[in-house]
Amino acid sequence: MSRSLSFQDRMREVFRPERSEEPDNPADLIVELTRTALKSQDIPTAVTPVLNALVDKTAAVGSAYFQTNGVAYFARAASGEMPSGDAMDAILAHGLPAELPLLAAIDVSDIPLFYDDTRADVATTGFPELGVASVAAAPVKTQDGKLAGAFLMHTFAPHCWNETECELFEVVSSTLASLTARFVAEEEARAAREDALHALGLAVERRDSETKGHTDRVVELAIEIADEMQVSPEDHQAIRWGSYLHDIGKIGIPDQILHKPGKLEDHEWAIMRKHAELGHEFASRLGFLPSATMDLVLHHHEKWEGGGYPNGLAGEDIPLAARVFAVCDVFDALVSERPYKHAWPFDTAVREINRQSGHHFDPAVVAAFNAVIQRKFPHPGAATAQLRPDRVEVEPNG
Repeated sequence: MSRSLSFQDRMREVFRPERSEEPDNPADLIVELTRTALKSQDIPTAVTPVLNALVDKTAAVGSAYFQTNGVAYFARAASGEMPSGDAMDAILAHGLPAELPLLAAIDVSDIPLFYDDTRADVATTGFPELGVASVAAAPVKTQDGKLAGAFLMHTFAPHCWNETECELFEVVSSTLASLTARFVAEEEARAAREDALHALGLAVERRDSETKGHTDRVVELAIEIADEMQVSPEDHQAIRWGSYLHDIGKIGIPDQILHKPGKLEDHEWAIMRKHAELGHEFASRLGFLPSATMDLVLHHHEKWEGGGYPNGLAGEDIPLAARVFAVCDVFDALVSERPYKHAWPFDTAVREINRQSGHHFDPAVVAAFNAVIQRKFPHPGAATAQLRPDRVEVEPNG
């Protein structure tokens, strides 16, 4: 089997870190690993130095951290040599099954478990087929004692784990397990917030039947443009969260204006424009949103040359997240049908976005938009059917 394009190879590229010099003294090692973990922003960054240390300072040829998603345990980080073959590719794609005997064993254990010969113990069923001859496993548990993940280290040749290796694995894994569990809890909290923000966006959508599917489409396109522009992780999150909430202020717009089948009168339009400020006020009350997310909600109707609302900002005075989202919002409106307009053809909408580069939109964002569109939809005719929703809002009513 060719492994050049395998899932396993791609995972290895993601998780293969540069090795750093680790302290020789075990106490110093623990301090250094703990310091690194405390400064980390995510689980892979926090645990990878731990995995490196296990490979560097024991006979293990490889180590990994697996974390549950409630159904299976997936590799979040790895170091050293991993098993190869179809069985390992299946594990990387689908995870370790929760009923795996080794996971069941550490679920009822508060200390690491060591197996010198995987062929000799029912708890290590499945590992000989991977080519793993010996394995050690340490549980990562939540505050209420539930198994959240596991540190594993392994050899491909038979090995009897010696006292020094056992002590190191136990000290390192137990010390870092609580920090890892904290990261797991934080990830779950962030996921809950993400789900809540998504639900809020969909709630606005359900209030206005003309916007069906709008939120998910603009979020997807905004994320792709953000990726193309290689924005910072902070801006990436702000764009994603702000895209969910961009029209949340319409909750405060009267139904007779929001649901009006035709174009708005001037006085109605003035009220509709208030949705940006109402949305910003609502978002600020949530208490946990970064300022860049609230900037997107407030400023996504500003224009590059000025003249937008609510503040008439221009150029780079418009926050980046708002500049990115403005392109997504207008493009989705153009290719969408309304009671008083037909959906524009895909290629016509793309040309309009480009025509407005330097006028309505930031040219750098339009360039990223073009790259995404060309990569995602090399055949515009097929894209039109994919992007055209049932009905959706469009300026000037939004």
